[in-house]
Amino acid sequence: MKTTALITGATSGIGEATAHEFAKKGIRLILCGRRLERLKQLQNTLKKLTDVHILDFDVSDKNAVLKAITSLPSKFQHIDVLINNAGNAHGLDPIEKGSIDDWDAMMDSNVKGLLYVSKAIIPQMTERKSGHIINIGSSAGKEVYPKGNVYCGSKHAVLAITEGMRIDLNPYGIKVGAVNPGLVETEFSKVRFKGGKEADSVYSGFKALQAQDVAEVIYFAISRPPHVNIADVLMFCTAQANSTIVNKT
Repeated sequence: MKTTALITGATSGIGEATAHEFAKKGIRLILCGRRLERLKQLQNTLKKLTDVHILDFDVSDKNAVLKAITSLPSKFQHIDVLINNAGNAHGLDPIEKGSIDDWDAMMDSNVKGLLYVSKAIIPQMTERKSGHIINIGSSAGKEVYPKGNVYCGSKHAVLAITEGMRIDLNPYGIKVGAVNPGLVETEFSKVRFKGGKEADSVYSGFKALQAQDVAEVIYFAISRPPHVNIADVLMFCTAQANSTIVNKT
Protein backbone atom coordinates (compact mmCIF):
# COMPACT_ATOMS: atom_id res chain seq x y z
CA MET A 1 0.00 0.00 0.00
CA LYS A 2 1.31 3.44 -0.93
CA THR A 3 2.49 5.62 1.96
CA THR A 4 0.63 8.91 2.42
CA ALA A 5 2.31 11.85 4.17
CA LEU A 6 0.83 15.16 5.30
CA ILE A 7 3.28 18.08 5.50
CA THR A 8 2.39 21.42 7.06
CA GLY A 9 4.21 24.59 6.05
CA ALA A 10 4.84 23.06 2.62
CA THR A 11 5.05 26.27 0.60
CA SER A 12 8.69 27.10 1.38
CA GLY A 13 11.87 26.04 3.14
CA ILE A 14 12.04 22.70 4.91
CA GLY A 15 8.43 21.81 4.15
CA GLU A 16 8.82 22.38 0.41
CA ALA A 17 12.13 20.50 0.30
CA THR A 18 10.57 17.59 2.20
CA ALA A 19 7.70 17.50 -0.30
CA HIS A 20 10.21 17.18 -3.15
CA GLU A 21 12.21 14.50 -1.30
CA PHE A 22 9.10 12.44 -0.52
CA ALA A 23 7.76 12.80 -4.07
CA LYS A 24 11.01 11.39 -5.47
CA LYS A 25 10.40 8.32 -3.29
CA GLY A 26 6.83 7.91 -4.57
CA ILE A 27 5.11 8.93 -1.33
CA ARG A 28 1.56 10.24 -1.80
CA LEU A 29 1.42 13.84 -0.53
CA ILE A 30 -1.00 16.12 1.27
CA LEU A 31 0.61 19.56 1.19
CA CYS A 32 -0.67 22.24 3.56
CA GLY A 33 0.04 25.95 3.68
CA ARG A 34 -1.38 29.47 3.70
CA ARG A 35 -0.25 30.51 0.20
CA LEU A 36 -2.58 28.89 -2.28
CA GLU A 37 -0.69 29.93 -5.40
CA ARG A 38 2.52 28.37 -4.10
CA LEU A 39 0.63 25.21 -3.20
CA LYS A 40 -0.76 25.00 -6.72
CA GLN A 41 2.69 25.50 -8.24
CA LEU A 42 4.13 22.78 -6.02
CA GLN A 43 1.28 20.44 -6.88
CA ASN A 44 1.82 20.99 -10.61
CA THR A 45 5.53 20.24 -10.23
CA LEU A 46 5.22 17.15 -8.06
CA LYS A 47 2.15 15.50 -9.60
CA LYS A 48 4.48 14.14 -12.29
CA LEU A 49 6.06 12.01 -9.56
CA THR A 50 3.22 11.13 -7.20
CA ASP A 51 -0.38 11.84 -6.18
CA VAL A 52 -0.68 15.29 -4.59
CA HIS A 53 -3.56 16.96 -2.75
CA ILE A 54 -3.31 20.51 -1.41
CA LEU A 55 -4.99 22.10 1.61
CA ASP A 56 -4.99 25.87 2.07
CA PHE A 57 -5.35 26.77 5.77
CA ASP A 58 -3.57 28.34 8.74
CA VAL A 59 -2.52 25.79 11.38
CA SER A 60 -3.28 28.32 14.14
CA ASP A 61 -6.99 28.30 13.20
CA LYS A 62 -8.33 25.16 14.87
CA ASN A 63 -11.65 25.20 13.03
CA ALA A 64 -9.90 25.57 9.67
CA VAL A 65 -7.56 22.69 10.56
CA LEU A 66 -10.39 20.29 11.39
CA LYS A 67 -12.42 21.37 8.35
CA ALA A 68 -9.44 20.86 6.03
CA ILE A 69 -8.56 17.40 7.34
CA THR A 70 -12.17 16.18 7.18
CA SER A 71 -12.44 17.45 3.58
CA LEU A 72 -9.78 15.04 2.29
CA PRO A 73 -10.83 12.79 -0.62
CA SER A 74 -11.01 9.08 0.18
CA LYS A 75 -7.68 8.33 -1.52
CA PHE A 76 -5.90 10.71 0.87
CA GLN A 77 -7.75 9.98 4.11
CA HIS A 78 -5.37 7.25 5.31
CA ILE A 79 -2.43 9.32 6.64
CA ASP A 80 0.65 7.26 7.51
CA VAL A 81 3.15 10.06 8.15
CA LEU A 82 2.61 13.50 9.69
CA ILE A 83 5.32 16.13 9.35
CA ASN A 84 4.50 19.01 11.70
CA ASN A 85 6.73 21.60 10.03
CA ALA A 86 4.67 24.82 10.03
CA GLY A 87 6.02 27.47 12.37
CA ASN A 88 7.69 30.83 12.52
CA ALA A 89 9.90 33.25 14.42
CA HIS A 90 8.92 36.88 14.82
CA GLY A 91 11.28 39.50 16.17
CA LEU A 92 14.53 39.24 18.08
CA ASP A 93 13.89 41.45 21.07
CA PRO A 94 14.77 41.34 24.76
CA ILE A 95 11.75 40.22 26.79
CA GLU A 96 11.02 43.73 28.12
CA LYS A 97 10.69 45.08 24.57
CA GLY A 98 8.98 42.11 22.98
CA SER A 99 5.80 42.47 20.95
CA ILE A 100 2.75 40.64 22.25
CA ASP A 101 1.59 40.21 18.64
CA ASP A 102 4.91 38.50 17.85
CA TRP A 103 4.56 36.28 20.92
CA ASP A 104 1.03 35.28 19.95
CA ALA A 105 2.07 34.51 16.37
CA MET A 106 4.87 32.20 17.53
CA MET A 107 2.91 30.35 20.19
CA ASP A 108 -0.17 30.04 17.96
CA SER A 109 1.74 28.45 15.07
CA ASN A 110 4.66 26.68 16.71
CA VAL A 111 2.77 25.14 19.62
CA LYS A 112 -1.00 25.35 19.22
CA GLY A 113 -0.90 24.78 15.46
CA LEU A 114 1.17 21.63 15.93
CA LEU A 115 -1.35 20.41 18.50
CA TYR A 116 -4.39 21.18 16.34
CA VAL A 117 -3.05 19.30 13.33
CA SER A 118 -1.91 16.39 15.49
CA LYS A 119 -5.32 16.23 17.19
CA ALA A 120 -6.99 15.98 13.78
CA ILE A 121 -4.81 13.08 12.63
CA ILE A 122 -3.74 11.04 15.67
CA PRO A 123 -7.14 9.31 16.19
CA GLN A 124 -6.91 7.46 12.86
CA MET A 125 -3.35 6.38 13.75
CA THR A 126 -4.38 5.07 17.17
CA GLU A 127 -7.31 3.23 15.60
CA ARG A 128 -5.00 1.50 13.11
CA LYS A 129 -2.18 1.14 15.65
CA SER A 130 0.32 2.51 13.16
CA GLY A 131 1.72 5.84 12.05
CA HIS A 132 4.72 8.11 12.24
CA ILE A 133 4.88 11.71 13.47
CA ILE A 134 7.89 13.97 12.98
CA ASN A 135 7.79 17.36 14.69
CA ILE A 136 10.22 19.94 13.32
CA GLY A 137 11.81 21.60 16.30
CA SER A 138 14.96 23.69 16.45
CA SER A 139 18.28 23.96 18.19
CA ALA A 140 16.39 26.75 20.02
CA GLY A 141 14.48 23.96 21.73
CA LYS A 142 17.74 22.64 23.18
CA GLU A 143 19.17 25.91 24.53
CA VAL A 144 18.16 29.53 25.06
CA TYR A 145 20.01 32.42 23.43
CA PRO A 146 19.86 36.17 24.04
CA LYS A 147 16.66 37.78 22.73
CA GLY A 148 15.30 34.36 21.75
CA ASN A 149 13.05 34.14 24.84
CA VAL A 150 9.58 33.32 23.44
CA TYR A 151 10.75 31.62 20.24
CA CYS A 152 13.03 29.39 22.31
CA GLY A 153 10.14 28.79 24.70
CA SER A 154 7.91 27.68 21.83
CA LYS A 155 10.53 25.26 20.52
CA HIS A 156 11.22 23.88 24.00
CA ALA A 157 7.48 23.21 24.11
CA VAL A 158 7.69 21.34 20.80
CA LEU A 159 10.30 19.01 22.27
CA ALA A 160 8.29 18.45 25.46
CA ILE A 161 5.15 17.73 23.42
CA THR A 162 7.13 15.35 21.20
CA GLU A 163 8.36 13.40 24.21
CA GLY A 164 4.86 13.35 25.70
CA MET A 165 3.42 12.11 22.39
CA ARG A 166 5.99 9.35 22.20
CA ILE A 167 5.06 8.14 25.69
CA ASP A 168 1.31 8.34 25.20
CA LEU A 169 1.31 6.79 21.73
CA ASN A 170 3.77 4.01 22.59
CA PRO A 171 1.01 1.44 23.29
CA TYR A 172 -0.28 1.96 19.75
CA GLY A 173 3.04 1.32 18.01
CA ILE A 174 3.15 4.88 16.64
CA LYS A 175 6.60 6.33 16.02
CA VAL A 176 7.22 9.89 17.22
CA GLY A 177 10.39 11.91 16.73
CA ALA A 178 11.79 15.41 16.37
CA VAL A 179 14.26 16.89 13.91
CA ASN A 180 15.93 20.01 15.31
CA PRO A 181 18.01 22.09 12.88
CA GLY A 182 20.26 25.01 13.67
CA LEU A 183 20.78 27.71 11.05
CA VAL A 184 18.98 26.80 7.81
CA GLU A 185 19.10 29.17 4.85
CA THR A 186 15.39 29.69 4.15
CA GLU A 187 12.83 32.51 4.42
CA PHE A 188 13.05 32.10 8.21
CA SER A 189 15.15 35.21 8.87
CA LYS A 190 13.18 37.36 6.42
CA VAL A 191 10.07 36.56 8.45
CA ARG A 192 11.81 37.05 11.79
CA PHE A 193 13.21 40.46 10.85
CA LYS A 194 10.09 41.42 8.87
CA GLY A 195 12.13 41.79 5.68
CA GLY A 196 14.68 44.13 7.30
CA LYS A 197 18.35 44.43 6.36
CA GLU A 198 19.33 42.28 9.36
CA ALA A 199 17.98 39.25 7.51
CA ASP A 200 20.54 39.66 4.71
CA SER A 201 23.54 39.13 7.00
CA VAL A 202 22.30 36.09 8.94
CA TYR A 203 23.70 33.54 6.47
CA SER A 204 26.74 35.48 5.19
CA GLY A 205 30.31 34.36 5.80
CA PHE A 206 29.59 30.62 6.16
CA LYS A 207 27.70 27.74 4.56
CA ALA A 208 24.44 27.27 6.44
CA LEU A 209 22.32 24.15 6.33
CA GLN A 210 20.06 24.02 3.29
CA ALA A 211 16.43 22.95 3.41
CA GLN A 212 17.35 19.89 1.35
CA ASP A 213 19.81 18.78 4.05
CA VAL A 214 17.01 18.71 6.61
CA ALA A 215 14.59 17.04 4.20
CA GLU A 216 17.04 14.18 3.67
CA VAL A 217 17.27 13.62 7.43
CA ILE A 218 13.47 13.65 7.71
CA TYR A 219 13.20 11.04 4.95
CA PHE A 220 15.90 8.95 6.63
CA ALA A 221 13.87 8.98 9.85
CA ILE A 222 10.61 7.88 8.24
CA SER A 223 12.25 5.20 6.09
CA ARG A 224 13.77 3.15 8.93
CA PRO A 225 12.59 -0.43 9.52
CA PRO A 226 9.47 -0.92 11.70
CA HIS A 227 11.51 -1.63 14.84
CA VAL A 228 13.62 1.57 14.55
CA ASN A 229 12.44 5.02 15.68
CA ILE A 230 14.70 8.06 15.29
CA ALA A 231 13.50 9.83 18.41
CA ASP A 232 15.53 13.03 18.31
CA VAL A 233 18.00 14.67 15.92
CA LEU A 234 20.01 17.86 16.47
CA MET A 235 21.73 19.05 13.30
CA PHE A 236 24.05 21.98 12.63
CA CYS A 237 26.09 23.11 9.68
CA THR A 238 29.82 22.57 10.21
CA ALA A 239 30.38 26.27 10.96
CA GLN A 240 27.88 26.30 13.82
CA ALA A 241 28.81 25.06 17.29
CA ASN A 242 25.68 26.21 19.11
CA SER A 243 23.07 28.96 18.91
CA THR A 244 25.58 31.77 19.49
CA ILE A 245 28.87 30.44 18.07
CA VAL A 246 29.19 30.46 14.28
CA ASN A 247 32.55 30.47 12.51
CA LYS A 248 32.17 33.22 9.90
CA THR A 249 34.96 34.17 7.50
